[in-house]
Amino acid sequence: MAIEVGMKHEVRLKTGPEHSAQKFFHGVPDVFGTPFLGGLFEGTSAALMAEHLAPGEQSVGISMNLQHTAPTPLGMEVRAVTEVTQVEGRKVTFKVEGFDEKEKIGSAVHERFIINADKFNQRVEAKKS
Repeated sequence: MAIEVGMKHEVRLKTGPEHSAQKFFHGVPDVFGTPFLGGLFEGTSAALMAEHLAPGEQSVGISMNLQHTAPTPLGMEVRAVTEVTQVEGRKVTFKVEGFDEKEKIGSAVHERFIINADKFNQRVEAKKS
């Protein structure tokens, strides 16, 4: 089944100490960190795509315009909802929104690209030498 505009996927995550913004810098609040929100958004979008890729294909993130608009105390559940907004050949664009148990905490426009895994891995290996 092809990836189509309007497809949606949702992922929930129970936050814990391992998701603290302080994992990246000690001088910030001990709340759900923006890098983890971005990772949740990317993972949710990748999971939607994975169900629709052909054998030998994977997806990679190529851009994300992220707004983290409200703090989330650690221990609270967050959820990400992604929706396909555009498909241009091998490039797929998503609108992603994040929520905690009380409110919307962020949003993003995220783009992913469908790759041939073998060719991609060959390119990575060639870069090592």
